[in-house]
Amino acid sequence: MVANDLRQRIRDKSVFIFSLIVPLALMGVLSLVFGGLGDDTVDLQPVTVVASADDADQLGAALLGAVESLEIMDVTIKRVPAPDVRGEMQASGAELGIIVPEGFSDAALSGQAASVQLLEGSDATLESGVLISVVQGVVDQISAGTVTAAAGGIAGLPHQDLAALAEQAAAGPALLTLTEGQAAAEQLSLRGTLVAGQAGLFLMFTVGFGVLGLLAEREQGTLARLRSMPVTAVTVITAKACTGFILGVVATTVLLTAGSRLFDVSFGSPLVVAALILCVATAATSLTFVVARLVRTAEQANVAQAILAMVLGIAGGAFFPVEGTGFAATLLDLNPIGAFIRGLGISAGGGTLRDVTGPVAVMLAFAAAGLVLSRFLPDRGAQA
Repeated sequence: MVANDLRQRIRDKSVFIFSLIVPLALMGVLSLVFGGLGDDTVDLQPVTVVASADDADQLGAALLGAVESLEIMDVTIKRVPAPDVRGEMQASGAELGIIVPEGFSDAALSGQAASVQLLEGSDATLESGVLISVVQGVVDQISAGTVTAAAGGIAGLPHQDLAALAEQAAAGPALLTLTEGQAAAEQLSLRGTLVAGQAGLFLMFTVGFGVLGLLAEREQGTLARLRSMPVTAVTVITAKACTGFILGVVATTVLLTAGSRLFDVSFGSPLVVAALILCVATAATSLTFVVARLVRTAEQANVAQAILAMVLGIAGGAFFPVEGTGFAATLLDLNPIGAFIRGLGISAGGGTLRDVTGPVAVMLAFAAAGLVLSRFLPDRGAQA
C-alpha cells in the first residue's frame, strides 16, 4: 500500500509543486525582499586622511605608513603643513587629520613626552573609528619605547644605549595581543533560519498527502473494500502515515540540501541533521492522525492542515524570529518547528547528537502527544 501510494503521488505532480517548487521559490523571494539577509561582513569605504609629519621623522613616517597600508580599506594620505591640516580637511571632506609634532622620534626614543594630534571630520563614520584605533595602537607601541627609555635612564644605563633600547621596544611585538574570535551561538544565521523555517513549514503540508489519500479513498469507497480484505484498519492507517512520513523526510532533505547550496549556509553534521529531520517528520506525521479524526472530507483536511501548518510555522520562526515570556515562551518551546530550527542551530555550531537531545525530546514528545490525542478523538469521518 505504501509503494502504491508513493507511485500515485509521484504521478500527481502536486507533491513536487507544494513540497519543493513553492518553498524554494518562496525562499528566493524572501531573500530578494530582504537583500543582504544575514550578511555579517561590512564593506569599508575608501577614506582620505590629511596628515602633517616631518619626512625625516622615522616614527612619524612609520605611523602614517601603518595607516596607509591597511588591507581592510583604501586609505589616501594628503601631506600638508601642520597649520593647513584643518582647512584641508574641510575643503576635501577628509575623515581624519593627523598632526605628528616635530622631533617626534627624538622625543619618543629619549623618553620624553610626545603627543600625536587627531582631528576627526564633522561626520563620525565607521571608517574614521577604525583609523583612530589604528593610530592609537601604533602610538601605544611607540609609547612602550618611551617607557623603556625612561626606565633605562632611572636604572643608570649609558645614555648612548637608551635610544637603541627604546627603538627595540617600540618596534618589537606587543607583550599581550588580543585576537577576536567567534563562539558558537547555537543559532542559525538569518539565511539559515529562512531555509530551515521554510523546510519545516512545508513539511507540515507534505506529510498531509498521506491523510489526504486516506480521506480520498474513504470518499471514493475504496477504503471499505480494503477493510473487507484481510487487512486491519490499523494497517491501512499506518500505511498512509508511512507515505506522508517518507514524502516529508525526502522533501525536507532536498530543501535543506538545496537551500544550503543556494544560500551558502551550513547545518553541521549530516548525521545530526538526519536525526532532526526524522524527528520533525515524526512529529508532523502524528498531527495528521489528529486531522484525520476531526474532518470528514479531503477539502476539510486541506483547510485544517493549512491552518495548523501556518500557525506552527509562524510561531516556530519560519518567517521571522518569535520570542515570548512566561507561559507563551513555554508554548513556543514546545513547537516542533521551533525545536527543529533550534536543533539545526546547535548542529551548525558544531553540536553532536548528545547536544540536540533537548530539541529531539520536544519533537518526539509532540509526536507522542499527537498519537495519544488521536486515540481519544471521535472519528468524524467514520460517523459521516
